Amino acid sequence: MNEILTSLWNRKSVRAYREEPIPDELRKLILEAACQAPTAGNQQLYTILDVTDPALKAALAETCDHQPFIAAAPMVLVFCADCKKWHDAYREAGCQPRLPGVGDLMLAVSDAVIAAQNAVVAAESLGIGSCYIGDIMENCQEQRRLLHLPEYVFPVAMLVLGWPTQQQMERPKPQRCALEHIVHENHYRSMDGAELRDMLGYKAGPRTYEDWCAAFCNRKYNSDFSREMTRSVSEYLTQFQSPCQDSSHP
Repeated sequence: MNEILTSLWNRKSVRAYREEPIPDELRKLILEAACQAPTAGNQQLYTILDVTDPALKAALAETCDHQPFIAAAPMVLVFCADCKKWHDAYREAGCQPRLPGVGDLMLAVSDAVIAAQNAVVAAESLGIGSCYIGDIMENCQEQRRLLHLPEYVFPVAMLVLGWPTQQQMERPKPQRCALEHIVHENHYRSMDGAELRDMLGYKAGPRTYEDWCAAFCNRKYNSDFSREMTRSVSEYLTQFQSPCQDSSHP
């Protein structure tokens, strides 16, 4: 494999960092790499918040499921799906744009996470570890308040980055599911019980599939965090109007 593929294969989430800052020139490289990502219509439907205020990092660590390593990370980035700036630009030019709709948000979400992954790959190439923080979508209204996000700007992903500790570098990367279960040719294929067990059985370890799956379901899918994230995001989506409604007639 070439260097890029090797980096992709080896990359794993890093949640413990050495007490060493990331130099400004490397921070800039990571951010510039993010902005080189593929983007719908070359619109770059995202805004990246470079969180440098220690108090704000501490607040995000607390509101993102009480994870202190966020506050300790040398670099914290929040990738926002931004449906506002182009709407503002259209109005500045005298256009009469419709209000952003859910389709616009979904496109902006795609742009934002593609940019975030470019940042991850760039950081990995520099020896800098990273971890996605999905909790940025939980308590969405509180996160938007902390980050001063206006209407039509949504925090999609948070990345924390830093130099990994020796323990983190030596920690094995979790196994991924076999390719045949993830890649379907031409059409979606619902998997039967036997294939689902084959796909996920390795995760159970010494436990039965039933015991492992029940525990995982309760810890992830049925968790308070998951329910709150769904409620919070659903509430946020109500601000998106019908795509047929223009902004001159709210």
